[in-house]
Amino acid sequence: MKTKFILACAGLLLIWSSSYGQISNVEYTEFDLDNGLHVILHEDHSTPVVAVTVMYHVGSKNENPDRTGMAHFFEHLLFEGSENIKRGEFDRYIENAGGTLNANTSNDRTFYYEILPSNQLELGLWLESERMLHAKIEQEGIDTQNEVVKEEKRLRMDNSPYGKLLSETMGHAYNVHPYKWPVIGSMEHLDATTHTDFMDFYKLFYVPENAVLSIAGDLDVSEATKLIKKYFKGIPRGGKAIPRPTEMEPVKTEEVRDTIWGKDQLPAIVMAYHIPAQGTDDYYAVDMLNQVLSGGESSRLTKSVVDEKQLAVFAGAFSFGTEDPGVTLGFSIANMGVEPVEVEEAMLQEIDLLKTELISEREFQKLRNQIESQFVQGNSSMAGIAESLANYHMYFDDANLINTEIDKYLAVTKEDIMAAAKKYYTKENRVVLYFMYDENFGEEN
Repeated sequence: MKTKFILACAGLLLIWSSSYGQISNVEYTEFDLDNGLHVILHEDHSTPVVAVTVMYHVGSKNENPDRTGMAHFFEHLLFEGSENIKRGEFDRYIENAGGTLNANTSNDRTFYYEILPSNQLELGLWLESERMLHAKIEQEGIDTQNEVVKEEKRLRMDNSPYGKLLSETMGHAYNVHPYKWPVIGSMEHLDATTHTDFMDFYKLFYVPENAVLSIAGDLDVSEATKLIKKYFKGIPRGGKAIPRPTEMEPVKTEEVRDTIWGKDQLPAIVMAYHIPAQGTDDYYAVDMLNQVLSGGESSRLTKSVVDEKQLAVFAGAFSFGTEDPGVTLGFSIANMGVEPVEVEEAMLQEIDLLKTELISEREFQKLRNQIESQFVQGNSSMAGIAESLANYHMYFDDANLINTEIDKYLAVTKEDIMAAAKKYYTKENRVVLYFMYDENFGEEN
């Protein structure tokens, strides 16, 4: 019985490993309309659903420094309706059709999507064309969404455990580049924004030449193309140059260190390092380095800082991949009674090991398997495929990276990971923040 069990496990492992070695290519069709709208279509009849997505190349980094939060605000505002859609009906159309919808905003882009039964493709196209051409930007909707955004900030940042961790980190890491302010922006800036400001933002950024329409699912490319032209061909170009940040953050020459006081009961320790933009060779090496530190229960930070030394209840790391040079974060939540400096020193020990010792062959193969697994999972849904295709075109003008970016990861060697640790994980390139509890925080004197 024991022999049969071992053979069965070996067979399953062989099947598992070979399946990741044969990741299927994502086939797609792409073209541009005369107005500059880029269209990407992926035909897949495995399930009777279709994901209709539109990605606009506008995020918080495109905002006026005196009007931060506009990109995120528009994520909310453009569900308010249009000339042909009454207030509150945008969601109702999708729900009545048996679909779901949502949107999100980052530093670099704003993304809207609907997941619908495939026979409702035309509905999704109509709704997104209305958003692009006929959005109603009225004071009533502005006032309503202003309160919604303020409540979101209260829930996610002001009153959420470690809710300001990312915004404080980015604010300390950047002095020049617009990544220094949070995506949600300043509530004071939004309060001061006029109706004219909102209209100017809409007319400048929500134009076809600044967007990618990406659709994946149970569709016929020829029929979908006809529908796309029906709803989007007549939308005029914006015609103005889209502003992009020109300020680049200077190379850091000195460590930044600070303590942030708040209501979080356990100390949090954050170490951020500046890294190159996504898509660069060194970015892939840093991203894989973080997988070594934080990829699962057997990762180095978890094993050492959490399990063996029991200094923290959680430890992790991730790369904040951005269009312009970004940061990579290592962070831990200290155990009760543990001094933050002890946790910091333990984290640095693991980072320093990566500078002096190559990771083992076993660890390296595990890392490559994790990368392949993530790519498979990322392309396991129509929404994921549509978003990936749009991302790759928008940032790199190469949608086929959905099939080839994995090769860039798998080309990273153990020596590349060590070199990245030495190059970027330096004291002078580092921001160290302690998030500490203050029982009097927020109380009026």
